[in-house]
This record gives sequence, C-alpha cells and structure tokens, in this order.
Amino acid sequence: MPRRRRRRGRSGSIRPHEAPRRVPPAEDGADAAEPGRLKPERLTGGQARRIALAAQGFRRDRPGRSGARHLERMFERLGLVQIDSVNVLARAHYVPFYSRSGAYDAALLDRAAYGKRRALFEYWGHEASLLRLDLYPLMRWRMERAARSEGIYGGLARFAVERRPFIDAVLREVEVRGALTARELAEGGRGRGAWWGWSDGKRALEWLFWSGRVTTASRRGFERVYDLTERVLPDRVVSAPPVAVADAQRALIMVAARALGVATERDLRDYFRLAPADARPRIAELVDAGQLRSVAVEGWDGLAYLDPAARLPRKVAARALVSPFDPLLWERSRTERLFGVRYRIEIYTPVHKREFGYYVLPFLLGDRLVARLDLKADRVARRLLVHAVHLEPWSSPDEAIPALREELRSLADWLGLGDVVVTGCLGAAALLAK
Repeated sequence: MPRRRRRRGRSGSIRPHEAPRRVPPAEDGADAAEPGRLKPERLTGGQARRIALAAQGFRRDRPGRSGARHLERMFERLGLVQIDSVNVLARAHYVPFYSRSGAYDAALLDRAAYGKRRALFEYWGHEASLLRLDLYPLMRWRMERAARSEGIYGGLARFAVERRPFIDAVLREVEVRGALTARELAEGGRGRGAWWGWSDGKRALEWLFWSGRVTTASRRGFERVYDLTERVLPDRVVSAPPVAVADAQRALIMVAARALGVATERDLRDYFRLAPADARPRIAELVDAGQLRSVAVEGWDGLAYLDPAARLPRKVAARALVSPFDPLLWERSRTERLFGVRYRIEIYTPVHKREFGYYVLPFLLGDRLVARLDLKADRVARRLLVHAVHLEPWSSPDEAIPALREELRSLADWLGLGDVVVTGCLGAAALLAK
C-alpha cells in the first residue's frame, strides 16, 4: 500500500482528503514512554488499560475550565462523538468533552457543529455522530452505498425504491425553500406513533441524509434542520478529490486505532461501524505496511493491534463520570476486557429487571472504573439527583466516596444545577449522603 506524503495547507492543518492528523504529544511527557520506544509483542492487562485511557484523553484529572483549543484537541484525538436523543443528564455529545477536560461552555460545541465556521459535521459514523470535518471525504463511499440503498436500514432501503419520485420532490423542495425540518415539508405527511414512527417526509430526508445529498444545517432543540450539503459545508470539503474506498477505510481504521491505542479487530471496526468484509483486509494491509502492530494482550482472546504512536503512561490519574455513549464505552466487550466490568445501558430494560438503574454512568478513578451512578438532572428544581451508587468489588470506599462527592459537585456546577441530592438510601448511596 503506497504511503502518501502529508501536505499541509496554509493553516498548518492537513487537507481534508488526506490521512488524519496524529494527536499532539502529551504535555506531561515525563510519565509516558516515547512512541518510538513502545515496541512490545505482549502487553499486560494493566498496560493495555493505561494505553487505552491515554489514547482516549484520560491521562490525568481535568485542567478546570476549558476552551476551544481543548475541544479541538479532543476531536483530533477521538475523531467523532455520538449523538443521542436521551437527555436525562445532558445530551450525549456534550458529556465526553466534560469528562476529559472539565467545565466548558457547551456553546463552543454548538458553534463547532453548526456555526458559520463549523469544524464538525453530522453523519453516520458510530451511529449518529458529530465527526471532524476533515473526515467528510472519507465517508463518501458510505454515502455512495447508501444512494444504492446499501448499508442502511431495510425499511428505509425499501422506501427509497418504492417512493423515489417522492424523495426527488422533497429534494427539490429543499433546493427551493432552503433549510427546513421534516415537519415543515409541504407534503411531508404525519408520523406514526412515537420513537421511529417517521413520516414519509422524514424518511425521504433521512435517505437523502444517508446518501449525502443533504446534511444537518442546525438543530432546533433536538430536531434536525436539513439543507443541501453544498450550502452547509465548506466547498474545500465538499469538492475534495475522491478517495478510493480502500484508502478511506484504512484511514478510518487508523483514526480508530489512534483513538483506542490498542484494540482488537472488533474494536477497530466498531468505531466507525465498518463491516467485517470491509475492515479485515484493511487491517491486514495496515499491519503489512507497519502502520499497525500485532500484539498479544494478557487475558484477551486472539490478536490485538497497537498504534505505533501510542503512549504507555506509568500512571493514569483520571477522575471522571463517563457517559453511556462515550467512545470509551462503545464496545461493551472491550469495556469488560479493559476494566473487568460488564456494563449495559438499562434505559430500554423493564424497571423490574434493571440491575443498576435507568441512566447509569461509570465512575473512572485513576485507571479503574470504581463505581456506577444512576443520575438525573432535575432542571426545574435545579438539582442533580443521585438515585443509586454501586461500588465495584475492588473499590475502596475511603477513596471512591470523597472523589465522588467532588465529582458530583463539579458536574452539578457545569450543568447549572444547585444541590446534589442523594435519593437512594442503600449501600454506597448511604455513604455518599453522609
């Protein structure tokens, strides 16, 4: 596989259709091995965990209030964050930055995603996601497949075949009228039921979104406002030269590898939801080219793959509540391998079957997940509600509880809430309430 020379534009950033940027060196290099010296053939479970946390940006406690440069660095590191409609605590895409960098003005992320000088775009990356703008050309192959109704929901694929004239009419309406929501279509129809009971107009717009003809211009609340892609995204991105499918897939796998540090094949392909038939040959090619290295990790089945630029800190001193939709937790089997924690989100689980609660966030302290908290933001009464606290078996209450108190106070302040109220009365919740 030929290697491309990195060409930089006048701003110093890599042109959108080229390989993604590497994460800038960590500021505290004294506690990390140099990338060129990290050449093991075998890693312990603890080493793999510290590599993964460092790659994800969890090397130390947060700096306090963060700004636009911190946000940019997070997206340089992660590539994308997931969007989700659940707003029990905060929208899914806002929390990962807080978990890594501390309190920040959420308007920074809104401007990066939907402002005039946007640096992000919405698309199907890892589920619905906000992606770095320079990744847009790398997603074109997915858009082209979607235009052939490949790789999309079966019902939407059938709709595109059966209702193509209607979809074309919806596209013409967007062209003429400009940015609009599904409800603002002249003949959009009505939705059927809740959740995924989309109207025909919504289905048409979502098919156009999948295929890249329209994109998200803005959001009203959580409702997507659609417009033609060329009217929303910069011309340098929309008009970038085509990227061959195999090249784009290799580049996406390398984004995943740099964000994960060390990963199995399944971890790498799950990051951008790549099919096994797409990911496996690309991973093999990257290994052959020396851009990924095969390693064995203690306790992991099969081979893992190491980013040669990954860092291995001697210590991780993180403290963070982690969203169920955080990239650290996307692949649940990976969470179990790294942390020994079987984690599932239980919002779709019947109440009587829930084990830990409705909206449960793991608590990262140092390099371990030490607790799980069922949280809710009561915005009317301005309270952060702690419904349940479950310490992991290896946790020390003397360490975990004081750190949790600090973390909950910090989270409440960031969310603009006043009191932290522990509603649970059993076990660790009782300790926290003292």
